This record gives sequence, C-alpha cells and structure tokens, in this order.
Amino acid sequence: MDGIVLMVEEHVNIKRMLKVIRKACLGILNGQEINYEDFEQMMDFVKNYADNHHHGKEEKFLFNRMVDEIGGPAEKLVKYGMLIEHDLGRLHMMNLREDLEKVKAGDQEAKLDVIANAISYTHLLIRHIDKEDSAVYTFAQRELSQETLDTINEECEVFEQEEDAKGTQKKYLQILEQLEEKYN
Repeated sequence: MDGIVLMVEEHVNIKRMLKVIRKACLGILNGQEINYEDFEQMMDFVKNYADNHHHGKEEKFLFNRMVDEIGGPAEKLVKYGMLIEHDLGRLHMMNLREDLEKVKAGDQEAKLDVIANAISYTHLLIRHIDKEDSAVYTFAQRELSQETLDTINEECEVFEQEEDAKGTQKKYLQILEQLEEKYN
C-alpha cells in the first residue's frame, strides 16, 4: 500500500462531501428548512472520516516524519501551515455545531452562521487539499528516504486494516453516497 496515494484518494471522497455541504447550504439560502439529521451526518463524516481517519494518518505517520527528517522547510510547511489549517477546520465544525443548536432553539439569524461556518470549512478544505496534493505530498515523496516512506506505507496499511475491521471506511462512504443522492 502506498500511504500517500491512499491519502490522495481519500481527498477525493472528502471533496465529494464538501460539494454535499455546499448544496445543503444552498438549500438553506433558498429557504429550505435545515435538515438537522443530514447536518449531523455531514459533521460525523468530517469528524470521523476527514479528521480522525484521514488527518489522523497525516498527523501520526507523515507530518511528524517530515519535520524530523527534512527539518526547517518541512517544519514551516507542517506546523505553520497544514496543522494550523487542520485546527481551523475543527473550529469551523465546532462553531457549526453550536450554530445549529442556536437555530434549533429558535434563533433564525444563526442560519447565517450555519452557512458561514459550513462554507468557510469547504473553502478551507478545498485549498488545503490542493496544497497537500500538489505540494506537501510531492515534497514528502521527493525528500523522505525510501525507508521512511516504506515505514509510512506499512503503518498506513495496518491502520487501514484496523479501521476496515471496525467498518469505518464502509460506514462513511455509505453516508457520503446517501447524502450525495439527496443533495445532487
């Protein structure tokens, strides 16, 4: 298994969910009521597939090795770029959850914040994914030793097998497909 190729493939699924989130926000903008169950599934996908599953591999297996092995340029790229953007995405999701609760409690103006945080998340992640696919991953492939890349590949394979045994990938890809049917 090539761990970096896998991460690029996961980006495709994450971008598919970003399109769903945008469509759901467009519906709100056009006067549709918020479907809280759908938003819950979107946030579940973001938290457990995009963040825990995908970003988890980046943070546990790839980024730390880039900093340790490559040094300065990788440290700037990872610590002051990628990790900050991961945290900013988490902030948008936390705010989105809070905003949805406000709307449920009757604050109609909070619909603006639901849209703002959801769309801000999609904008952030689209740019973030493009940077990782076009710069971060190619930098890692070029600069890390083959031994380090082999270790990352092995760790990703073990991680994927463990997650597959729990049904993680299957669950979140089914959620994605169901939401795509509804919002496309």
